[in-house]
Amino acid sequence: MRLIGCLLCLCMSCSVYAQMLNKKTNFTRADSLRGSLRPERTAFDMLKYDLNIEVNPDDKSISGYNAIDFEVKERQHVMQLDLFENMIVDSIVFEGKQLNYKREYNAVFIYFGKELIKGSEKQLKFYYHGNPIIAKNPPWDGGFVFKKDKNGKPWIAVAVQGTGASLWYPNKDHQSDEPDSAVISLSVPKDLIAVSNGKLIQTHRKNKDYTTYSWKVSYPINNYNITVNIGDYVNFSDQYEDLRLEYWVLSYNLEKAKSQFEQVKPMMACFYEKFGEYPFARDDFKLVETPYLGMEHQSAVAYGNKYMNGYLGSDLSGTGLGKKFDYIIVHETAHEWFGNNISAKDNADLWIHESFTTYAESVYVECEYGKEAALDYIYGQRRRVRNFSPIQGPYGVNKEGSSDMYYKGSNMINTLRTLVEDDELWWKTLKDFNKDFRFKTTDTDEVVAYFSNALGKDLTAFFNQYLKQSKIPKLLFKKNGKNYQYKWQTDVKDFDMPIKVEVKGKEKWVFPKSNTWKKLRIKTKKEFSIDKRLFLIDILFQ
Repeated sequence: MRLIGCLLCLCMSCSVYAQMLNKKTNFTRADSLRGSLRPERTAFDMLKYDLNIEVNPDDKSISGYNAIDFEVKERQHVMQLDLFENMIVDSIVFEGKQLNYKREYNAVFIYFGKELIKGSEKQLKFYYHGNPIIAKNPPWDGGFVFKKDKNGKPWIAVAVQGTGASLWYPNKDHQSDEPDSAVISLSVPKDLIAVSNGKLIQTHRKNKDYTTYSWKVSYPINNYNITVNIGDYVNFSDQYEDLRLEYWVLSYNLEKAKSQFEQVKPMMACFYEKFGEYPFARDDFKLVETPYLGMEHQSAVAYGNKYMNGYLGSDLSGTGLGKKFDYIIVHETAHEWFGNNISAKDNADLWIHESFTTYAESVYVECEYGKEAALDYIYGQRRRVRNFSPIQGPYGVNKEGSSDMYYKGSNMINTLRTLVEDDELWWKTLKDFNKDFRFKTTDTDEVVAYFSNALGKDLTAFFNQYLKQSKIPKLLFKKNGKNYQYKWQTDVKDFDMPIKVEVKGKEKWVFPKSNTWKKLRIKTKKEFSIDKRLFLIDILFQ
């Protein structure tokens, strides 16, 4: 039958992975320039970034250019690219000529002097330099990280999700437009190694002091996923089926890494089974040791969990299960499916990244320890749900919803699985989701429509309640004569989610409505129970 119907502070645990979960509600022109889509942006589709920069650890500066291939989608003579206003524009070259430009906040408006022809493919080179913003508390705020390892050698990285990739290189900094491919060439002091996304295609000596490492990404990639890692790295490799596993760690952590990263293969086995094959196989899978906790950089996942299980040794679920695996490996790698493969068009829909990825943690627990353990784990996440503002954010201003997108979101997805009551269909749907949205950007409406179609029920009211309202559904019971009555109390009209209950020792489904009381034949509350792990709801007996 199928039915649809604290060791660490709370703030830190809820915003580990998405930066800048800001509480801003008053938006400015700068927010609109960054978050909205106007003709100066929509008229151009970014095809390829060829980023070539030199990083100077001594003065914490970068310099170079981004050669941007683009297609003209509509006739237009002005293009908006983005680069933080503290960075210096040297020149913008197009067809052998320097172009005029105007800067407004972090936006750069480039004037071609003529309308470009629809359908044509062009390239411009954007030369720049400067001292990028340094993150004060990475990865919770965006920026470069300039540190030293324990041997005193430079250890440099960047993490800019939410803050924006235009913090350090010029690009069309909107999630709706991903370049189809990229080359990232990093010139660094000769005694260091630079690691970025994709595959290493070339290493050459730039001059007597600097070596250039060129990495090629052969898939679409989100702007914030393009990354820089510089340090005294060593490399070792492994294999899962046809997938190459590459690891770049500080030289003195090699043996620790070889032991800890053994967790990758069983994790891959689980995710392959439940979500489908690794989306970026031609680029290999990489873990790169970083001086901050973690980030889902595509094919170069940032790892800074200090070779401990749990979240820096703790268990965010409070169940004990979280200490059985390395939280950062599992969570950040799951983003390769949910976030990097399937990407939200607007930060307002960042829940698509975080809710599914946080749910993936419980999927891994289920693969390793069984479904009951997974239900315990996901229920344990609930203690971090706050219900203070909606999961979905406002559109067009580069603003995400609340941090409840993590644990409330994962419990919402688990609730949906319970309603499906058909695990074969459930896992097929998650696999198909990754296949049908492969390398695509999407939004809430498309995702809701997709799951409604796949699962055979209009899920609009379900998602509207969990995503667009701060409170979760409340199931009300009241005594009526010899029996009880029940109904939903929700913010969304026509909310009709069924619930599996146990009445007098027997399981059954009941079908509450939000606009009418229905009868349940029980005389006392002791005759009735709900497995709270299965549904994200409140229950109130009046």
